[in-house]
Formats: sequence, C-alpha cells, structure tokens
Amino acid sequence: MSIRIKARSGESVEQMLRRFKKLCEKEGLTKDVKRKQNYEKPSERKRRDARRHEPRPVRPGSERQGSERQGARGAGAKRESKRPRSPRGGGF
Repeated sequence: MSIRIKARSGESVEQMLRRFKKLCEKEGLTKDVKRKQNYEKPSERKRRDARRHEPRPVRPGSERQGSERQGARGAGAKRESKRPRSPRGGGF
C-alpha cells in the first residue's frame, strides 16, 4: 500500500502535496490512521462492526416511491420560513 507521486512539469510543491493528500484519502489511508491512532479493544471492534452491519430501522411513513410522495405543501409550493423576515434584509 505504497503511494508514490512523481512531480509533473511546472508543478509546485503545494500542488504535489495536494495531489498526494487526495490519493491518500482515496486509498482510505487517512481514515485508517485516525482509527488506529488509539487502541481499540477487540470486543469494541466487534461491537462497532456488528453495529455497522445491522440494518437500520425504518420509520413509518418514510418509504418513498419515487415522485409519488409530495409532502404536505404539494408540488412547487414555497416553504414558509419559521420567523418573519427583517425589513432591512439582514440575514443574521
């Protein structure tokens, strides 16, 4: 699992480092390093794996069939904001 980067013509060190980081992320190396940063007991690892592989519970009414479900507002209706807009137009 070695990652090698060759310098391209006219490429700066910053660009090369950015390319290296992207390759590491794509390989899952950074995720693996973060996971192995602290010791994890085998029982905790098994529990985490079991939790990851168990199916998620389905909430009632959350199953959608494509575009059949449109919600309470209907198709194309504008969403009402929770608080009134300021006459000055300031967002925050």
